[in-house]
Amino acid sequence: MPVISRFEGIVIKMYFRTKEHNPPHIHAIYGEYIGVFSLKDGEMFQGDLPIKEQRLVKDFIDFYRDKLLVMWVTQKFEMLPSVE
Repeated sequence: MPVISRFEGIVIKMYFRTKEHNPPHIHAIYGEYIGVFSLKDGEMFQGDLPIKEQRLVKDFIDFYRDKLLVMWVTQKFEMLPSVE
């Protein structure tokens, strides 16, 4: 699972096998916490990531949604900077 971004101690990863891992989503890892977030609405639908980090990941998805969806469809890796 490639790393597509790192910020505020959070590592963002994405699987690139769309047929095996729908709906489109990313994985966010923060220490021992993990969250799985929908690219559609930026909401965490699985995991235990703390609230503050959930907000940061949602902001990241909101900012990069188009690029993230293109990566999901094309399966072409691109490292994205943090949202500032």
